[in-house]
Parts: sequence; structure tokens; C-alpha cells
Amino acid sequence: MLDNAWVRRQFPSLTLSVADQPVAYFDNPAGTQVPERVIDRMRDYFLQANANSHGEFLTSRRTDDGISRARELAAAFLGARSATEIAFGPNMTSLTFAVSRALARGWGPGDEVIVSDLDHDANIGPWLELGERGVVVRRIPLQPGTAALDLDAFERMLSRKTRLVAVGYASNALGTINDVPRIARLAHAAGARVWVDAVHYAPHGPIDVQALGADFLVCSAYKFFGPHLGILWGKGELLDDLRAYQIRPAPRTSPEKLETGTKNHEGIAGLVGTFEYLAELGGASDPGTLSQAAARAALLRSLQAIRSYELELAAQLLDGLAQIPGLRLYGLSRAEDLPQRVPTFGFTVAGIEGSEIARRLAALGIFSWSGHHYALTLMERLGLAESGGVVRIGAVHYNNPSEVERLLGALREIAR
Repeated sequence: MLDNAWVRRQFPSLTLSVADQPVAYFDNPAGTQVPERVIDRMRDYFLQANANSHGEFLTSRRTDDGISRARELAAAFLGARSATEIAFGPNMTSLTFAVSRALARGWGPGDEVIVSDLDHDANIGPWLELGERGVVVRRIPLQPGTAALDLDAFERMLSRKTRLVAVGYASNALGTINDVPRIARLAHAAGARVWVDAVHYAPHGPIDVQALGADFLVCSAYKFFGPHLGILWGKGELLDDLRAYQIRPAPRTSPEKLETGTKNHEGIAGLVGTFEYLAELGGASDPGTLSQAAARAALLRSLQAIRSYELELAAQLLDGLAQIPGLRLYGLSRAEDLPQRVPTFGFTVAGIEGSEIARRLAALGIFSWSGHHYALTLMERLGLAESGGVVRIGAVHYNNPSEVERLLGALREIAR
């Protein structure tokens, strides 16, 4: 069971107020708040370890130790075999652009990449850029009504020309969880690699790259209670074979060869704090000393508890949104669909612009987003690209039922 009261005490920013009202953060799909441990770790880094890496002196060695620890905990978080399969970058988008270019060194005209109409453009745009090399980009279409991926159509698209399938774990606009294991099985049967964008799923449940069948997976720490930092996992042998774009003095071994320039050392220190917080939530009494295996166990417990708790919030949101006159919810909208989604909801309200809804919620201290949310192709497919997209609300485990009811009450008043 998740103790929401304990969770909320760990996040100092939850005390923020607007017009004498406590803030309710439902803007989480664009970035979550951070626990005290993250702030402490970053502050301690600047005070006690601020130096570049690979030096012979104390602060440099502390920096190296912090990077190694962050790789170890990130491997535990994702279920990786080894910490050497983890690389860091500015964000998921930058990492995807870098690796897509490196992968395409071995591709030529007529080779194919398959992307998804449901995805954030960070998992579409980098692959579209490969069209300049003659690479053909194909798209998995959506099912009418549910806006879920049409995997039967996807299976028919696969061929021996398919080099890679790039798909999201969960939709950042609608909350839909994709059947990544099935996508990976079909892709591998055709001889293709699988690239998974797990940015939106990461704060909502456990990730196991082995069970998913992925070849590469990317996520961003600021979406799961950490600093602005991108994380790449790749199978060790694939990373070793990759010819990365890099300057001449840079390391030629993975994962360092994928980390262009000096790393964000203070962000990496903060990431350690994120994993320590999650491990403590999972029952670890001394998360700073856990082995990778013990950290994996604690992280699984915490993320499983988060998933169970958020399913209750999602049910409350789904039921409440369905009762608001004029509100149209996009994506999976039945109670029985809850296991196939995270608590992120995209909707419109008849006669009211999304930006006006977000503005009126903000005045009440309820934070949300409106627009396309970088899911440009999805908004085009839904016929919403020219009308302002959708209002998006997203809950995470520091939200609670009273905040959800406050949000629903505000939406009822706005719709009225």
C-alpha cells in the first residue's frame, strides 16, 4: 500500500499556493515535481564534488563515483543487465537524434523505419530526418474510436526492409499503454530492432527492458521526479557496435562514446536522489547502500505500489470526467480499459477553447496543459490540429483523491 501522506511530505514544492489556494499539480505529463532527496543530492554535489571527471583529485573522483552509482541505479530501474548499458544525455530527444543518426550509418535508400501515429514527435521527427538518406518512414495507424494502435495493420507493414520500429510505451497525450512486447516480437520476427520511448510511462509503473523485448529504450528523469536529464538503455552488444558521432579525444567505448561533451554532473547526482527516494518508498531503509539487485527489488515494489494507487486515481478521474456535460474524452474511455492506460487524460469541452479551460483552472491553483503536447500527428488524426488540440491532465502518485475531486468540481463549473 502506498502512503500518500508520507509521499507528499517528501515533495517541498507541494506547499506552493496560488491566490491562497494550495496548488494541485495536474501538469505532470510535462514534468513532475522532485522530492527533497533530489535537491539535497544536487546541493551536496556542488558543495563537495564539483569537478570534471577522470581526474586524480578528490572532487573529480567523487564525480566519477556519482556517475557510476547513477548508472547502476538506472540499470536497476530499467531492469538492465549491466550499468554499462546506460548512457546519459540532455534529454530523450537529443539522445534519439544522436542514436538515429548513428544507426543510419549502416542503412541506405529503401530501408524502412516504422513509427507510430500515437507518439510524441520526439519519437517521430528524428526518424523522419533519415528520409534525406533515402530511408522510408512508415506509420502505424490508429484504430477508429479508441485511437489505439492498429497492430494488425502494423504486422502487415513489416518486411525484410524494416530496420527499426520506434514506438512509445505510453501516449503522452491520451495515456494509452501500447502492447510493446507484441510489437517487439513481431518486429524481431521480421529482423528489425525496437526503439522504445518510455518517457511518459516511466513515472507510472515498473519497466523491464528484458520482458519488453526492446533493443533500445529512452526516458527522461524530469518526468519521473528527477532533474532534467535523458537516459538511454541499449543492449550491450548493440551499443558496442554503434559508430557514434563524437570528437576525436572522446572515449571510443560504450556508454561514454554516446555522451557528447561534458555530462550534466549535478543532474546525475540528483538522479541518484530520485532512485533513492523511490527505493525508500519501496521499503529500503538505507537506499544509499543498496546493491543493484537490492535496488531493483525495492524499485519494483515502489513502482508496483505506484501503479496500484494510480489506478484508483484513474478510475476516479474517468468516472468524473464522463459525467461532465459537453466534455469529450479521447482515447480509451471505458472502465475496463483502465489496465491499458496511465492516469493521463486528453479532452475537449464543447464551446470552450482548451487554453481558456487551462487559464481558468490555473486561476484556481490547478495546473494543466492545453495544446498539441508535441503529439502533432495524433492531433492531426483526431482532427484537432487546427482547433487547439486537447486539455491534458495527468496524475502521479503524489496527487490524491481530494485533489482529483477539486479538479472535477472546477471542470464541472467551467463546463456549466
